[in-house]
Amino acid sequence: MRTSPKTAWIAEGWLPRLPESLEELDGLLLRVAKHRTVQRDGIHFQGQRYLSPTLASFVGRTVTIRYDPRDLSEIRVYDHDTFVCTAINEAHPNQRYSLRDIEAARRARRRQLRKDINDRIPTAQRPPADPPAPARRPWNRLKTYEEDE
Repeated sequence: MRTSPKTAWIAEGWLPRLPESLEELDGLLLRVAKHRTVQRDGIHFQGQRYLSPTLASFVGRTVTIRYDPRDLSEIRVYDHDTFVCTAINEAHPNQRYSLRDIEAARRARRRQLRKDINDRIPTAQRPPADPPAPARRPWNRLKTYEEDE
């Protein structure tokens, strides 16, 4: 069945459906999604705790969170693809930090801890180097017959 380009353009299903609200637009733009269980003290993600009063009715339920890897100061919470709320990290409410910043800080902290541990091990407790070799006896010629003695 042949149709004109204008008819095909106007036909239903051709034009993309635009989101009805800004929350839906955020849901389309925030590609990174993870599943988390809502705890009594909020949602735990990347070592941070995110809170919102709306989450109180979702305690114990698994929700989907979407976030911008360049800004982890807030996450968007969805229940069965329905926007619930925006949860905020109350420890750093007005700071923008990215997933890359968190990973770099963790690596630096691990390096520092490893260095501190190695510095605290006294040299007296470290295992000694190889023990000295015992004195060698002079090598005697192998005796194969009774007459060689």
